[in-house]
Amino acid sequence: MTPSWLDREAYPFASHFLELDGGAMHYVDEGAGEPILFVHGTPTWSFLYRHLIGALRAEHRCVAPDHIGFGLSAKPPGWGYGFADHARNLAALIDRLGLGPLTLVAHDLGGPIALSYALDNPGRVARLALFNTFMWPMEGEFAVPTVGRLFGGPVGRLLYLRLNASARSLLPMVYGDRAKLTPAIHSQYLGPFPRPDDRHGMFAFARQVAAGSTWCAGLWARRAALAGLPAQLIWGLKDPAFGPRYLARWREVLPQAQVLELPAVGHFPQEEAPEESLRALRGLLAAAPG
Repeated sequence: MTPSWLDREAYPFASHFLELDGGAMHYVDEGAGEPILFVHGTPTWSFLYRHLIGALRAEHRCVAPDHIGFGLSAKPPGWGYGFADHARNLAALIDRLGLGPLTLVAHDLGGPIALSYALDNPGRVARLALFNTFMWPMEGEFAVPTVGRLFGGPVGRLLYLRLNASARSLLPMVYGDRAKLTPAIHSQYLGPFPRPDDRHGMFAFARQVAAGSTWCAGLWARRAALAGLPAQLIWGLKDPAFGPRYLARWREVLPQAQVLELPAVGHFPQEEAPEESLRALRGLLAAAPG
């Protein structure tokens, strides 16, 4: 059943569901051809990739799941919601759909989830496209101890569960140009989270920034395995969360990557610069697979 808040003109894709231990995971599966898998972070869902999916589905099979706790997927209050939980779900979806060598596209906290699949299944990932994301422990230069303490305690519970601060307030703050976040678009990011019980996925992701360090350390230790893949980095440089320092580290990990720097864009290039993002992604897709 289509929820009343969903704008099907903006998001004109058929809904599919895969039953998992956390409930029904929603995904879109559009087009045919070499597959592209789009992995979102928080507080977004597959709606974030609508421009790219709409343009690429004529030539490629475009698959975009909503993590459990997000979008049109189930939102069970008692589920795990850790990086490892989401990574298992993503692997299950890929196996169920029989996705062969694929182009993996990831953003935000979707990075550690998607890249764990790339590291565990090197023969099944042909290319990487990364938007403002990370894969390493939030320590040292990238440490966020204040954020971890705040989000992990009662203040974070109030902000995330009661006040819906992630989708309502934090999301606009990380745009480079807030005028790009129209009320109509913002409603599509607020719509999946009407009640406190619907917001546990966002709250858990906030805590994973610090709590997921062990998981990320395991990925980071294997980073050299990604170096041979054709890659595209698409980066909003005005991102106050994952800005130029993160891009610089990815340049070291993926020295062969093509890089699109977007100086006026914040955390969401897919929303603020969809045409530029599409051109860069098409360039990657034209490269021979790794």
